[in-house]
Amino acid sequence: MRFRQFASSLDMYRKVPVDLLEGTKRGSFISVGALFLMLSLFLLETISFFGSSFLQTDVSLDLNRDPKLRVNLNITMMDMSCDYATVDVVSPLGTSLNVTTHLSKYALDAEGVRQRYKGRNFQQHDIILSDSLVQDSIEELHENGEDAVSLDAESLQRAKKEATYLFVDFYASWCSHCKDLAPTWEVLAETMTEAAMELVDEEMHHLHGEHGDFSKEEYDEALKVKLPVMVAKVDCVVHKDLCFQQQIWAYPTLRLFINGLPVADYKGDRTVLEMVHWLAHVEEQHKKQVGDDQFNVLLADEIAREHLQIEETREEMIKGPTDQDNMLHPEWAERLRRHRVRQNAMDWQDQDHPGCQISGFLLVDRVPGNFHIQARSPHHDIDAKLTNVSHEVHHLSFGDPGIRRIMDRSKFMTPKGFEKTLNPLDGNVYVNHNHHEAFHHYLKVVTTDFQDPFQKKSRSRFSRQDGIRAYQILSSSQLSFYRSDIVPEAKFSYDPSPIAVYHRRSYKKRWYDYITSLMAIIGGTFTVVGMIESTIHATISKKKR
Repeated sequence: MRFRQFASSLDMYRKVPVDLLEGTKRGSFISVGALFLMLSLFLLETISFFGSSFLQTDVSLDLNRDPKLRVNLNITMMDMSCDYATVDVVSPLGTSLNVTTHLSKYALDAEGVRQRYKGRNFQQHDIILSDSLVQDSIEELHENGEDAVSLDAESLQRAKKEATYLFVDFYASWCSHCKDLAPTWEVLAETMTEAAMELVDEEMHHLHGEHGDFSKEEYDEALKVKLPVMVAKVDCVVHKDLCFQQQIWAYPTLRLFINGLPVADYKGDRTVLEMVHWLAHVEEQHKKQVGDDQFNVLLADEIAREHLQIEETREEMIKGPTDQDNMLHPEWAERLRRHRVRQNAMDWQDQDHPGCQISGFLLVDRVPGNFHIQARSPHHDIDAKLTNVSHEVHHLSFGDPGIRRIMDRSKFMTPKGFEKTLNPLDGNVYVNHNHHEAFHHYLKVVTTDFQDPFQKKSRSRFSRQDGIRAYQILSSSQLSFYRSDIVPEAKFSYDPSPIAVYHRRSYKKRWYDYITSLMAIIGGTFTVVGMIESTIHATISKKKR
């Protein structure tokens, strides 16, 4: 009995007999209003619970286990030919030179307009650097005089006016490739001189009965007129300004002038016969245009074969082999390929400060390293003073190139200005105004993970945070200076940060906060409205009395 009395005394929800309760019309209206108020507050609280999200950021050690890092790039070298532009990747795990995989190079003219190759992956093919059939040294060849004429600025202008075809070797005395080429170049000049002598002797023999012998002066003048191609050379160490005006910055540069105008730079094998073949092809194409059917270089081709003791005729070399011949004689097929490349070289005019647009991506080791763009060639020595690595960065980022599109589509919450940190160098132009200088860029790469709001968390502790991964870049650029004997390079140094940033969507209220709020709305509304109704009831009751 005592226990029942004690339990009844603890009842917090005691009941009032129904007979003691009285309903009023005023109470009904107030109850409806209270119910409407509770429903309104309930709806607003629900909307606030599901809509009050914010971006929560955490920082911790980077748990990224990807061994490789993708570098997306689109860079224009404003004053560098694609023939020399190379991309190298350097890291503590190894060095990759002249990377061409996943990269395309687009040749640009002086106005920045793409040339006839829509997209091309340039690779620098090996060429023969000197003629192994020329056994004499340059000193031995010079014992009976120099046939390759040395030119300066004044004599070059005169030679361009006098010679229909002028083939000039722009070289530097310190250039190793130039030294290797010198005997071959002298033999080429001797070949042209002997061809002119045969033409003059034939004409003298034809006219001997009528006009007698020529004097030495007349003979020398006749040699100049009959010379198939004037072979000359310019020392760019002595005549720096001349070579700068001719835009020579790689040695040796073998340039052909026709009627005083530069036509093409020779880029084939540096053998006497190969160069004579190329010159003969140029002469044929040019004289077909002007309607002349006298080909003097063909005579030089015959003389070169006699000197070098080559029995194969020019027609046999040009004749294309069959597929079976290619299988039986692969060296013949390679020789034909080089011959065709040599003939097509004259169609490409590389002048007026050509540029090169490099686009694609690199897969680099995920360790501190750098990739750099510089002028280099296995067949030339580059003049450091004339190397200009001014460049424009159209795009440079790390990771998935479509990350921004994915984030917009999936409606990820990002910090303010986050998109700009993915590619801070985009649209920047870096111009070098002086020799022996280049811009270097330092990139701190920070792994940034975002939680996907539409996916459940992965249970694997080895998987990355659910969602997407981006790489923010903290960049700085500075102008670096080089010694006069070092070729400048546009360098991009990257350093993956050991600290990663994690972003995720969070809500201001938790589920138990939400339920507490709902109970507070119900109880608070009931209590407050009840107090208001009691006050109204008491006031009206006093007036009635």
